[in-house]
Amino acid sequence: MDTVVLSLGGSILVREEDNARYIQALAEMLINVSSAIRVFVVTGGGRIARYYIREGRALGASEDFLDEMGIEATRLNARLLIAALGDHANRIPPKNYEDAVLAAERSKLVVMGGVAPGITTDAVSSILADRVGAVRLVNATVVDGVYTADPEKEPSATRIDRMTHEELLDLVGADSHRAGPNMVFDAAGASILARAKIPLMVVDGRDLENLRSAIVGKPFVGTAVS
Repeated sequence: MDTVVLSLGGSILVREEDNARYIQALAEMLINVSSAIRVFVVTGGGRIARYYIREGRALGASEDFLDEMGIEATRLNARLLIAALGDHANRIPPKNYEDAVLAAERSKLVVMGGVAPGITTDAVSSILADRVGAVRLVNATVVDGVYTADPEKEPSATRIDRMTHEELLDLVGADSHRAGPNMVFDAAGASILARAKIPLMVVDGRDLENLRSAIVGKPFVGTAVS
């Protein structure tokens, strides 16, 4: 049975409206997929994490302290998805990679959030993908792939349908860690995937049919990095 890691952006999981309807549909799709593929889901913190990080920073909290708050938000989001998955997934989000591997012995669907300060859920997903021998990592985000520039700021930006790991690294560049980053995929995660030679698929997480295609390895709309 193939293993796939899904990095699920917090901004996809928790939106302004229709959250429960979307999460239920997502859960049903994941349950269906898990009949043939073992899936690890790593949830991001999204706007909930950014709210606490922003307010905590204004109150003078250290970056490590802000990271800890962000991690708690990712785990809260994980619990929200777990609630929809019911008995098909683990009940408590693993706090480290070893616990995630153990959880996979009991379930073909494992949901977790962040792990430790100084590392984003993109990097957590990449490390996990390497650890469990994933055939691909799917990054579900609010844009439908990797663009030549930020499409919200640059109307002329175009989507890159296929690229190499090295090209992705050149695009994202080196980044110094600051709690609450908001980017399509971070440099640390991209570097891990390049070293492990694990393909990355970047898709719009709101399109569940397309997301399913990326998870199971069928043609999809987005960016394929290999």
